[in-house]
Amino acid sequence: MRGHLSDHITRIPAFNPGPFTGKGNNTYLVAGTEPTLIDAGVGHERHLAALADALRIQGKSLSRVLVTHGHHDHAAGVDAIAEIWPRAQFLKMPWRGVDEKFAVKWLPLSDGDLVQAGDFKFRVVHSPGHAPDHICFLHEESHIMLSGDLVIKGGSVMVPVSNGGSLSNYLASLQHVTDISPSQLLPGHGPIIDDPATVLRQYLDHRRQREDQIIEALKEGHYTTEAITNHVYETLEFVLRRAAKDTVLAHLIKLREEKQVVQLDQTTWELT
Repeated sequence: MRGHLSDHITRIPAFNPGPFTGKGNNTYLVAGTEPTLIDAGVGHERHLAALADALRIQGKSLSRVLVTHGHHDHAAGVDAIAEIWPRAQFLKMPWRGVDEKFAVKWLPLSDGDLVQAGDFKFRVVHSPGHAPDHICFLHEESHIMLSGDLVIKGGSVMVPVSNGGSLSNYLASLQHVTDISPSQLLPGHGPIIDDPATVLRQYLDHRRQREDQIIEALKEGHYTTEAITNHVYETLEFVLRRAAKDTVLAHLIKLREEKQVVQLDQTTWELT
């Protein structure tokens, strides 16, 4: 059965649209002797039915689920999947305090591991920043990468510093994947990315521009996280305001690490 990887991957939508998930998550079924699902969705009945249909066409049962990171929209479906396919294995990089929220037994993955999916082997690429346990899966022959929440074409990725996010780590991960030079990215949200180098560069440029805006806001006398957020994200709809504030905080923490700003109290910042 083995051939080109792209001929053996089926995108199965998780059916969970929302303000933070866009049209919803992508999960990917890799066909072969050991059918493997990349990311688990949220347990929506339509996702489970579509997964069952795809496996029925293959005449196979589900062998394992590889999870890119422990955020709810990527991992919450594991419990429902385990009920339907009790022999399936569940693998991810450990994140203490989060992994225990799920009923499955996790098998640990580490940076550089080779893991089987379908008839193919993927290299685990640790890419923290969006989440501390975030990993991508690289097929080294084709250089196709299943990239989770590293980037989204036509959008931006939140760095939730209040939930394990780190902008310094995220920028390093973007650069690390840029250096790997994947041929194609299959993201956790949005369309397939056929021009990874362009999108990765845009992400790095966007973060630099956002940092410049935050520094400029401080120069203009906006000293609190709330005031900086309101200044930088003037037209952002209310439902996304909290996420924007978390992103501003992530930038401020990075600037503090670089000794470009000092934190005066819990919410107040000043340029050095």
